[in-house]
Amino acid sequence: MNAADVRKVKKLASRLGVRDSDVIRFAVKNMLGRLGPLYDPEVHGRNLVPVFVESGAELLRFFDIDAAKLDAIINAGVDAERRVEREDIALLALTGTQEPYAALKLSELGRTERKRQTAAELSESLRDYLYAKYVYRHAAGEAEAAREPLRLHGLDQPEVLEGGRG
Repeated sequence: MNAADVRKVKKLASRLGVRDSDVIRFAVKNMLGRLGPLYDPEVHGRNLVPVFVESGAELLRFFDIDAAKLDAIINAGVDAERRVEREDIALLALTGTQEPYAALKLSELGRTERKRQTAAELSESLRDYLYAKYVYRHAAGEAEAAREPLRLHGLDQPEVLEGGRG
């Protein structure tokens, strides 16, 4: 943090009637909430897509993350079914640095028209495309699997829990 950041924290704390440390604690907790899946070592592949869609451009620019590093973060040690395709990782990386080129690539995938898009429209188009491909499609498959009877260990008969898998 630089001196200007400290002044802003102090002004914010004063206006809210709280301590400086409360403002900093809020900022840290907010950031940890948004980036939670990144500090969970069990979360990889398509399960990281929402983190980078929602915080992507800001996160990628601040930490200087390019497509190669993003690919390593998302796909390291992931089986083929859970991998995010390289072209989609490149698309995520482009939204952080080269929005016009990202818009062109997204339109080539048939997800948007070729008209000039604002950053917000590009972000929404990218969100729709990536969520449909990696989040909603797989969630529908998992919901289907959840309808199968749940077999409880040690019992001979399958038991179906009310409302699905408990």
